[in-house]
Amino acid sequence: MMHNISGISAAGPRAVTVGTFDGVHLGHRKVVEYLSEQSKPKGLLPTVITFEPHPLAVVAPERAPLLLETPEEREKCLRKTGVEVIVIEFNESLRKLTVRQWFERLATEYNTKLLIAGYDNTFGSDGISMSISEYEEIGKEYGIEVMEAPVVKGVSSTNIRRALAEGDTVAAARMLGRRFSISGIVTHGRELGRSLGFPTANIKTDASLLLPAPGVYAADAILSDGSRYRAVVNIGTAPTISQGLPLTTEAHLTGFSGNLYDSELRLEFLRRLRDEKKFGDISELKAGIANDITDAQNI
Repeated sequence: MMHNISGISAAGPRAVTVGTFDGVHLGHRKVVEYLSEQSKPKGLLPTVITFEPHPLAVVAPERAPLLLETPEEREKCLRKTGVEVIVIEFNESLRKLTVRQWFERLATEYNTKLLIAGYDNTFGSDGISMSISEYEEIGKEYGIEVMEAPVVKGVSSTNIRRALAEGDTVAAARMLGRRFSISGIVTHGRELGRSLGFPTANIKTDASLLLPAPGVYAADAILSDGSRYRAVVNIGTAPTISQGLPLTTEAHLTGFSGNLYDSELRLEFLRRLRDEKKFGDISELKAGIANDITDAQNI
């Protein structure tokens, strides 16, 4: 995943923005859009520098968040905007850089002439409390112009995580500028849905990724061949017919019949239908699932 960046300055002078960009949400897109706008008249190459792993995984592992997307998905989203993307390893050595060492590195290793700073950007172990104007003054020492990007109020990776923790995939989608989605490989599960007449795909997702709160959701399921099916997704433990089992993500694809085992499946969440609940008996459970399918199809 890490990119070889030796000799990268030969690519020409750059306009750079630096950040984690988890989720590549509307706020991130505004920064990247501003980066591109400012790069063109100056003849600079618009470049996003981002990190793997998440900086908090190194700085404060106990506070490191679950991610909104994989590093590969993040890079793909960023590249779609037309910028160059450089992924560097965030490690102890990088964490210890001072603000001036950061600017020196931007100037010498990345040939940076313009730095676009987001509202919450910090550079260097000693630059946490610095203002944009202070960064501007330091930038002058290294031939780097510093500009602050516009802000999309209320949009942040933290707010998106908070919405998902509440099961509000609609609010998450508004901030992302697209539906929240997860991908995973279909594995052999408990086959509880099949025994009820509603076969489900059991999806194994990356453990580093955030899932919406437990509950029942309407979603679109996208198969590896690109075909789409409306789906009812249960994130939970199936309390009506099991006890003490781990959390799973299962999707019933309406109108689909076939074998999905070992294939990749992506789920684009539409909205939450209800909490997961323990029904009185199997008949009530079946009726509840049938209602969920109807509700999902009517969206």
